[in-house]
Amino acid sequence: MPAASIARVLIDSPLPQLDRLFDYRIPADQMGEVRPGCRVRVPLRSANRIADGFVIEVVSSVDYQGVLSELDTVVSAVSVLPPEVYTLARAVADRAAGSASDIVRIAVPKRQVRVEKAWVARRGEPAAPGEVVPVAVDEYGTAAIDQAIAGSARLAVEAIPRIVEVGGQWIGQWAVTMAALASRALMAGTVILVVPDYRDQAQLEVALNALLPAERILRVDARQPNADRYRAHLACLDDTPRVIVGNRSAVYAPAAKLSLIALWNDGDPVLAEPLAPYAHSRDAALIRQEQQQCALVFLNHARTVEVERLVQLGWCAALSPAKRYLPKVIPTAQQQSEDALAARARIPSSAWREARSALEHGPVLIQVARPGYAPRIVCDSCGVVARCARCNGPLGLKTSRAAPSCSWCGAIAARWRCAECAATRFRIQGQGATRTAEDLGRAFPGVPVIIADGERPILDVGARPALVIATRGAEPIAAGGYRAVVLLDGERMLARESLRVGEDCLRWWSNAIALAADGAPSILVGVGGPLGGALATWQLGEFARGELADRRRLRFPPAVRVATVSGDAESTERALSSVAGLDGVDVLGPTETEAGHVRAIVRFDYSRGAAVAAALRADVIRNATSRRKRVPAAGAPAPAPTLRVRFDDLEPFEQL
Repeated sequence: MPAASIARVLIDSPLPQLDRLFDYRIPADQMGEVRPGCRVRVPLRSANRIADGFVIEVVSSVDYQGVLSELDTVVSAVSVLPPEVYTLARAVADRAAGSASDIVRIAVPKRQVRVEKAWVARRGEPAAPGEVVPVAVDEYGTAAIDQAIAGSARLAVEAIPRIVEVGGQWIGQWAVTMAALASRALMAGTVILVVPDYRDQAQLEVALNALLPAERILRVDARQPNADRYRAHLACLDDTPRVIVGNRSAVYAPAAKLSLIALWNDGDPVLAEPLAPYAHSRDAALIRQEQQQCALVFLNHARTVEVERLVQLGWCAALSPAKRYLPKVIPTAQQQSEDALAARARIPSSAWREARSALEHGPVLIQVARPGYAPRIVCDSCGVVARCARCNGPLGLKTSRAAPSCSWCGAIAARWRCAECAATRFRIQGQGATRTAEDLGRAFPGVPVIIADGERPILDVGARPALVIATRGAEPIAAGGYRAVVLLDGERMLARESLRVGEDCLRWWSNAIALAADGAPSILVGVGGPLGGALATWQLGEFARGELADRRRLRFPPAVRVATVSGDAESTERALSSVAGLDGVDVLGPTETEAGHVRAIVRFDYSRGAAVAAALRADVIRNATSRRKRVPAAGAPAPAPTLRVRFDDLEPFEQL
């Protein structure tokens, strides 16, 4: 065969047995179009099917001695899957016992023909990037930051808990810090900034636009229309260094010359990919940093236990502001209210006095645990939780006059009857944002009340006096900062059965406290102990250190890694036997699940990760390919694989 006449193709398929490179001969008429990273269609031997795929390599020879099939079609000659993205996808998939094509599907948007043609037409035009002037990061020591970027260091940075005004808009100081880091790192190459959601992204873009030319900032996230997302992906392919900002998928953005990856608030669960192989952006960033030798920054108010582990290992260096900033946090563990209306709203006397005084000067934030009117209702007769007849989810009330509805599927239970005692009367258990707003409206007559939650997203409020009732994570930013912050439902949040409940609460509360004006009080209601002390002294790292020590004693993640193995009893037992004999590996279970299958938890040391992943991946492939030769009826699908493996899955430890 002539030189470079064989294409090695990654097929886009969810089937685990197809997760490898397939070799195809390049027809003579396609020689000039086939290149690494381009989209192609290739034949599969089974059922004469045609599959989509990406060319990973173009080589002159392979080990196979038989006759190779030819490529079917070159969909596009544009190399949309650059080597650094495929290498990252392969490593992330191998770590999680998944398929590289699943990661590539997240990393490379669907093709938009018009967008691609316009980009190809403009490709030869010279770029005119705006000038970048690096901004000093004085709070942390600019020399230390520059040294870290130049040395491809890994940093765990403690964010300053305050808000600042930038270009007439109020944003978190963390966003200004992240933008300043980007301005310095941009001199050495492309920067990737990853944030959990659109609220954080809006703040970060304000900070970036104040420091960098607009043409140097590139937004890449799943909320964009398909055309815009593909246009941004193509823009990442050129040689102009840019700041790429987006949600969890941005960590896979093309960047051949990468100088910095920075993640804000890595403990937020939305940074964990909900699709197989369920990789967390933090893990993908760690792998990419090692592959491309760029700097890596984890920026948080409250450090996660995962990052604390990296700090203790010496993998990350901890960086705190040169000048300590101490918010005014007041824990109130066992305090009652003297005002009847305030007591109904669960506000103790000290918090009520602080809120009343603060409302004379500006807005006050009230953080609550749950949205709606009543997050849960129970039978008035027997006290059993009212559940949905369709899916067995808990029923709640969205408003005082609404019929009960399911918190899971949304079904209305207009004629509810208790499944336990057949009673038809219920009573409210707990208070959501709407009911809290009603109670506080009575306690503070004449004061505007604003509700912010998932159904009513509000990004910012003005400086006028108002009560802002917000669920955790949905808090708007107030112009000038809130004059007081009241954190309700602390005991309820901590009562959640979860391995991460402590650090989750610390993250929710510290992020809300950071929205207060300088010197404004933040009252933590119903919580004392280590969490209350950590917030009052703002020694948040101490809690992470203690939590990690407890996890090590119990062999809980992240002290060790875990994988859940589920399926029918035979397949699960076979998979467990393949890893049970490895050093540093132990198995919890298996136990029966509601679906009639079984599930087991495999715990293993980090050093055994590759061996455990390879063994379990082999069992997944074996299970997927061990199907019956005959199907019961013509056209009926083959039996689905019965074995499922998920790495770094904390769901078994979180019974919400």
